[in-house]
Amino acid sequence: MAQWFAAKAAHPDALLFFRMGDFYELFFDDAEAAAAALDIQLTARGEHGGEPIRMCGVPVHAADAYLLRLIRKGFRVAIAEQMEDPKARSGKTPIRREVVRLVTPGTLTEEALLEAGRPNLLLALAAGGDRLGAAWIDISTGLFETAEATANALPALLGRLDPAEVLAPAEVPLGDWERRRGPAEPPPLGARRRLAEAFGVASLEAFGTFGEPEAAAAALALEYVRATQAGKLPHLARPAPQGAAGRMEMDAATRASLEIARARDGGTTYTLLAAADRTLTAPGARLLADWLAAPLTDPAAIAARQDGWAWLLANPEAARALRAALRGSGDMARALARLSLGRGGPRDLAAIRHGLQAAAACAAALDGLLPSFLADAAAALDPAPALRETLATALAEPAPLRLEEGAIATGYDPELDAERRLRDDSRRVIATMQLDCAQKYGVASLKIRHHQQLGYVIEAPAAAVEKLRALPELTLRQAMANGARFTTPDLADLDRRISEAADRAIARERTVFAALVARTMERAEALAACAAALAALDVAQSCATLAAPGRWCRPRVADDLAFRIVAGRHPVVEAALDGTAAFVPNDCSLAPESRVLLLTGPNMAGKSTFLRQNALIAVLAQSGLPAPAESAEIGIVDRLFSRVGGADDLARGRSTFMVEMTETAAILHQAGPRSLVVVDEIGRGTATLDGLAIAWAVLEALHTAVRCRVIFATHFHELAGLTGELPRLAPHAMRVKEFRGDVVFLHEVAAGAAGRSFGVQVARLAGVPAPVVKRAATLLTALEQRAGRLTDAAALPLFAAAVPAPDPEPERHDPLRAALAGLDPNALSPRDALQELYRLKELSAVAAQERSLTSQK
Repeated sequence: MAQWFAAKAAHPDALLFFRMGDFYELFFDDAEAAAAALDIQLTARGEHGGEPIRMCGVPVHAADAYLLRLIRKGFRVAIAEQMEDPKARSGKTPIRREVVRLVTPGTLTEEALLEAGRPNLLLALAAGGDRLGAAWIDISTGLFETAEATANALPALLGRLDPAEVLAPAEVPLGDWERRRGPAEPPPLGARRRLAEAFGVASLEAFGTFGEPEAAAAALALEYVRATQAGKLPHLARPAPQGAAGRMEMDAATRASLEIARARDGGTTYTLLAAADRTLTAPGARLLADWLAAPLTDPAAIAARQDGWAWLLANPEAARALRAALRGSGDMARALARLSLGRGGPRDLAAIRHGLQAAAACAAALDGLLPSFLADAAAALDPAPALRETLATALAEPAPLRLEEGAIATGYDPELDAERRLRDDSRRVIATMQLDCAQKYGVASLKIRHHQQLGYVIEAPAAAVEKLRALPELTLRQAMANGARFTTPDLADLDRRISEAADRAIARERTVFAALVARTMERAEALAACAAALAALDVAQSCATLAAPGRWCRPRVADDLAFRIVAGRHPVVEAALDGTAAFVPNDCSLAPESRVLLLTGPNMAGKSTFLRQNALIAVLAQSGLPAPAESAEIGIVDRLFSRVGGADDLARGRSTFMVEMTETAAILHQAGPRSLVVVDEIGRGTATLDGLAIAWAVLEALHTAVRCRVIFATHFHELAGLTGELPRLAPHAMRVKEFRGDVVFLHEVAAGAAGRSFGVQVARLAGVPAPVVKRAATLLTALEQRAGRLTDAAALPLFAAAVPAPDPEPERHDPLRAALAGLDPNALSPRDALQELYRLKELSAVAAQERSLTSQK
């Protein structure tokens, strides 16, 4: 317990997993917290200060599952291991234990604790005047990148990275990532020197240009990783400043609206990433997610990515060979990280072996003149042919989970083979001895078994116990309910020899494995580059697979303000339909002379889908991926804003309308001429006239002050009349048809403005009771006739229906008469006349029902 107190004092804010034999034990308050979080038994053992010591424990072999549950519930866990072999030590002093690592959300390496297709980032922030330095590390893959940002740009950076843990000064607000805040640590002194020493260079400038806050954040992240790994550093790539790397900016609200990597419900099925993902490996899936999270703003870099998958599309044989090779590759990057920390097992070495074999096969598939993207990847393939051959010979196939299960292949190490033969021959001797004893003592069911504490013993059934106890050469070791266990001098000697041979075999296997790991880590840099190349090739083949059927095109991305999409489709909605219905494609043009597209039309007609699909096509295009359209021309979008859909934030005291206005304010403050803005129903959360006024003013600001490309969806049809004041405004509407009183949504976008929202018809489709729908239609007709007097409460049909009218003249309150009075037959087309006839028939039926009710009264 003295050891436990010392370890706990060093890590007071973490639960302490204290190794005791085959269990990790927790004590005192740690035990209570863990027992409640894991739903395991809380017990007590011994006393401290006159009180029982509360404790609980988890098996070592199942610790990863318990760790995952604790980490997801916000705990940090310190792991204290036994640093001595209990069998090899002398004396009766307690086994020495030390904390070997601190498990936090941002420092996970175990395969069971990580999502295979998602990065696991630790983000560190350091303040520097009006700038923030940022550095992020994924210790499971070795990624290490830095950047500088303003406080206003921090939400966009957090949204892009989605870090698992954030180290930040207390005064820096993290918004939606507040619950992921780690301990507030000050940046270490001498940040540049510490970074240079960690990577063995004289100056940090060998890796690029770093601002002071950037270097401070990088040093903070590095020292935190070192502290959590008990002084060790995993294999990390050299820090790469991202200041010169242009990325499309998207804030958290936009990412949530577009559901790029996660849906609003937290799932991953109906997302852009899922719709576009055709990768075959976990590293490829992670890289694709990174591409979509941070689309590029450099047309040349985008074209290089496109050239890579276009070459595979034009060379299907090479693409097929590439896919066949990639299917057998392992996750080299994460295996390398575990090996570098001393946590790797046989399957991690096997992942390196499989990765090298796949790399060699990929290199053979990429033959001929290659575009730069593929050529760069090919140059990093097959970095260690000698190591590949060694691992192929040395490792068993398939590789076991644990080393003691026979990870080293027979024939690789003669000394190990000799120890195994001695061990296995001894086991055959046991089988022979069992047969001899059964015959000698006349007990056919006698067995020789190995017991953890007693070693090899003779197990006899209860019926033979008295007979065997009378034999002088047998010594009773343990009585059981259904029999007894005996030993003999010969059996005890054989037990010792077998145990020694097995121990020697395990020790030799560990030595051979350690040598293989050391040899692998000598090539760590080249192996990491090879792993990155395989991931890039996987994304390239994924894009080629997506484009192969011919329904996804190669977008033209240029440094201009063009935006023209022909027959564009929403990739997520189309994937969800899965052939059960045809998705209706639509064109979209935001050319400079008509860069503000005003979209009107009813609910359920597809306005939100149209908005999102064009934003998603811009994301796909600038990520270097194919786009779901016949053709697409995208002028570089520097910032993308999407305000589609509504939600409140009651935890922060914000109503739906307040959230809407906050997001609208962010757009108006941050958008510029190169931005793309898609917004839906600005002003819907307040009174009609207030909402119209706000929508009008926002539309004017986007058109005249911000001057960006906009798709502005609204039910305020009056805004379509602003084309004279706003010359770049292009009104469009969702096409619908009415048939026998029902509305048919065509999901087509056409030039012009909608005259109605068809809300009553949508209410009918939603299942609103028929009397309510009829009453709504009546009220709507009256409201439309009195549109000029909406502020006169006495004129509202709501009050006319609820309060007896003092005026006896029925025509003043008869909706049917009012509708007839408003008709001009000479101005009606045949189609409009038919629609009005249906409307009058419906009003007549309502009037008849009201007269019937009156007569009954």
